[in-house]
Amino acid sequence: MPRARTYRFLAHKTAGTNKGYDVRDAQGRLWAVKLGNEAQPEVAVSRILWAIGFHQPPVYYIKHWQLSGGDTQEQPPARFRAEFGSHEVAGEWSWYDNPFIGSRPFSALVAVNVLLNNWDLKTSNNKIYTVAAGHGKTERRYVVRDLGASLGKARQPRLLTWFPFMRQMQGSKNDLEDFEARGFVRAIDGETVEFDYRGLDSNLVNSVAVDDLRWTFTLLSRLSQKQWLDAFRAGGYSADECERYVKKIREKLAHARSLIERRS
Repeated sequence: MPRARTYRFLAHKTAGTNKGYDVRDAQGRLWAVKLGNEAQPEVAVSRILWAIGFHQPPVYYIKHWQLSGGDTQEQPPARFRAEFGSHEVAGEWSWYDNPFIGSRPFSALVAVNVLLNNWDLKTSNNKIYTVAAGHGKTERRYVVRDLGASLGKARQPRLLTWFPFMRQMQGSKNDLEDFEARGFVRAIDGETVEFDYRGLDSNLVNSVAVDDLRWTFTLLSRLSQKQWLDAFRAGGYSADECERYVKKIREKLAHARSLIERRS
């Protein structure tokens, strides 16, 4: 976890919609810093995905910190992502073209992103890491790294039908009331799951079947109430916000289970 108060400015973040920096702490460690409304949800959602078994880089929400050698010294709260020399980004991967399509873990990954209302499912947000595995060997890890467009709600303005590259108009981010207003599963029809989803990636979302959803429930059921709350605390949310987010998630899951049980 980053513990320094002041970080040395190295470069401005050039990709994405939120301002940020590359910085270095006093121990020489590199950190990728993201400001803005994506910082909190990215940390909380990353913790949840990691807790149920998916690879995630270490990310932290830091409220008080300073920058030297760049912009104004005192900085707003930000997401800090550790940059390790042993973890190199080797490329990007697409939700529509990867080795895991059709597998249960892949379907669960899709389902959890829908549960947490991550609507920005674009290739540039997904990274392939080459990780040192010891004895001169490496392994490849497929990671959904940019999770900031979560914890709001997805929508699909008619304009997106004509201009799908305008993905940032798809929904809200880090909006508790919007999150509470959106459901998860609308209906179960045979093996088909009808999600409460509005966005550009309906074909991907609709690929999740009933048995995939059951398996997803198994993963999520391993998390205790404290672990759910800890994920949101890590994102800097207040105690009330943590409780409301977790309550809504549990309501979504309970409703989806009831629909499956009724079908059975």
